Amino acid sequence: MALNYIWLGFFFVGFLVALLKLVFLGDMDIFPAMLDSTFDMSKTAFELSIYMTGAMSLWLGIMKIGEKGGVITALSKLVAPFFTRLFPGIPRDHPAGGSIIMNFSANLLGLDNAATPLGLKAMKEMQNVNQTKDTASDAQIMFLVLNTSGLTIIPLSILIDRSVMGAANPTDIFIPLLIATFCSTIAGLIVVSIYQRIKWDLVVISYLTVATVFIGGIIAIFSSMPQEDIGPVSKVVSSVIIFSIIISFFTMGLIKKINLYSTFIEGAKEGFQVAIKIIPYLVAILVGIGIFRTSGTLDYITGGVAFLVELAGLDTRFVDALPTALLKPLSGGGARGMMIDTMETFGADSFAGRLSGIFRGATETTFYIIAVYFGSVNIRKTRYAITAGLIADAIGIIAAIFVAYLFFGHM
Repeated sequence: MALNYIWLGFFFVGFLVALLKLVFLGDMDIFPAMLDSTFDMSKTAFELSIYMTGAMSLWLGIMKIGEKGGVITALSKLVAPFFTRLFPGIPRDHPAGGSIIMNFSANLLGLDNAATPLGLKAMKEMQNVNQTKDTASDAQIMFLVLNTSGLTIIPLSILIDRSVMGAANPTDIFIPLLIATFCSTIAGLIVVSIYQRIKWDLVVISYLTVATVFIGGIIAIFSSMPQEDIGPVSKVVSSVIIFSIIISFFTMGLIKKINLYSTFIEGAKEGFQVAIKIIPYLVAILVGIGIFRTSGTLDYITGGVAFLVELAGLDTRFVDALPTALLKPLSGGGARGMMIDTMETFGADSFAGRLSGIFRGATETTFYIIAVYFGSVNIRKTRYAITAGLIADAIGIIAAIFVAYLFFGHM
């Protein structure tokens, strides 16, 4: 529903602003330019979908190998002690526990198609032990907020979009994005733990300490480098990590004795189907954004924010990417379209282009996830779920700006 209003808003607000410019400023070119943008953006959406077919097929084929090779199962065993302490209201050995861990494991690997069904299953199983059926339980809220924080090890769709848009090295935002989404997740975890008065024992602290030291080590290493070396080193490290993950998927597949080639083809077929199905959605959102930008509305918004930022004596380069951050809690499709529009306008390897990708991966579609997950079990009273989710989003956005300047600020 949120995407419906956002999409209509692009057209109506864009039309109104263009009309005012025509009447009061005498801009005779504004409406022809807006009409031209509808054709241009439709063409762009179709071309993107075609170019995306190969990349999507490749990566979903690799992901299918990881899935069948038992990567999710291995991750589940690794994080089980941690998650059982975050969900004390769920009885031991309850089916919800396994579904929760499987959902987070799929999210970590960027397996959206697998994560959503597992998430809905987990929500329904948690509802079975929920004493007040129309009100979100503590466990359900913790689950929702951690989902909306968007922690992902492999941001597959973002890397593919950067590749399609011509980024010299699509993976150069991998480490900055990992840092930003980690900050968002930790913020969400802390906020919900305070609300629920969850005691962090040695196990919880140990897991978080290891993760924090890892992320902190990355920040410390790159902070100590000369600015001009951060980008190139980040590219190499990101590429090595991602390629190592691919090899680990293949290795686990060999251990499980699955047919790697056939499994890859199976996943690649899914990638082809996804790329084709996405064409009408991409046309719809990019045409709306094209009208919104061509009318000058987006320029007025970003210009106003830039003025306030400049007034405060701060650098304004992040403002061009800000629309992606503002749309992400409302709509994944809208944020994706805005990221593509930002990369097309400023360049995939521009500061704004890179930051828009980090913004998109730093958080999740908070309102959408809450609507779908709570709606699936008829929960009407969400308590503090939205508040906690938006706090996590805000921290993720701030962290994204920080790491973008750290890694790419010299460019």
